[in-house]
Amino acid sequence: MAMFTPVHTSLGALLLYQGSSGLLLHNGAVFGISSLLAGSLLRPSWENVPIIAGLVSSLVPVALFMPSLIPAYPTAPDSWTALLSTLATGFLLGWGTKNGRGCTSGHMLCGVSRLSPRSFIATAIFFTTALLTANFFPTGQDLQACAGGLPCYLPVYPTVAESSFMVVATLLTFATNWVAVPRILKRSHRSRAIFAYLAGLQFGTGLLFSGMADSEKVLRFLIGITKPSRFDPSLALVVLFGIIPSMVAYRSRGPRQENKRGSDGPMGGMSKPTLAETWRLPTATVADIDWRFVTGSVVFGMTWGLRGVCPGPAVLRSAVQPTWGLAEMAGYVLGNLV
Repeated sequence: MAMFTPVHTSLGALLLYQGSSGLLLHNGAVFGISSLLAGSLLRPSWENVPIIAGLVSSLVPVALFMPSLIPAYPTAPDSWTALLSTLATGFLLGWGTKNGRGCTSGHMLCGVSRLSPRSFIATAIFFTTALLTANFFPTGQDLQACAGGLPCYLPVYPTVAESSFMVVATLLTFATNWVAVPRILKRSHRSRAIFAYLAGLQFGTGLLFSGMADSEKVLRFLIGITKPSRFDPSLALVVLFGIIPSMVAYRSRGPRQENKRGSDGPMGGMSKPTLAETWRLPTATVADIDWRFVTGSVVFGMTWGLRGVCPGPAVLRSAVQPTWGLAEMAGYVLGNLV
């Protein structure tokens, strides 16, 4: 049973930060899983497929060396009713993230760290909706008491083997992103594809370490209002070790900007990304918010609150449970086509 995992989640959040900030600073692109997933399924390219491939590949080293870090997912659909329910969930996830222009990665991790007002609004909408849905409507999983009947907010710590594996993976990621990549890779299409794969690999590993790939753990974080003894605060650490470092990285090394007075020189770090010629950041503003954006954010929040699944974790679970993945991804594609 899921419980508070401060070490796992903190190290996982650092990997989420590395994957998303690395993609921004090296490739000049935002790590928005919902659009990357939709693109890889409907409009595959060298910009989105390597990231999704890297995300899926993250399961391999974890399964080989530390399988205890792979979530115990709910039972895969074993009836037409369950398949149709999963298809419907995928449809809502696809429709909501398409119209809300993002999810927990694009808006909450990347957008908030860039201090995007539009992402702050989207995050506030879908997070509030998810909290209300998880607490006041039936969820997709029956959340029993945690191990031994203890409150879920009591901390548990990794074994020596788990700690060693996670620390080595985190240090290796830092060395890859900030030592090896700038020295070995040059600005080119091929280099961007290589790092896109690495960023997906890092991000997927972060999802597994942090617990965000575990739908039960996500739901235990969301239900704290009405079921305090089953509240698992782990995912709050994603803010501390994922969003805040991303914010610092963006302000210090991100796109160079003129300061407000315009006379004291540039602010920020780089005129262009390490491996790309230009920055490719969202240009929409608060003025572009419409009813679809608000409704999409609400629908995504409802889906997240009911099932504890967002696009990144859905990719990982699809690889572990292909039957669930087939129905979920089919629904996701349909939601993006409507």
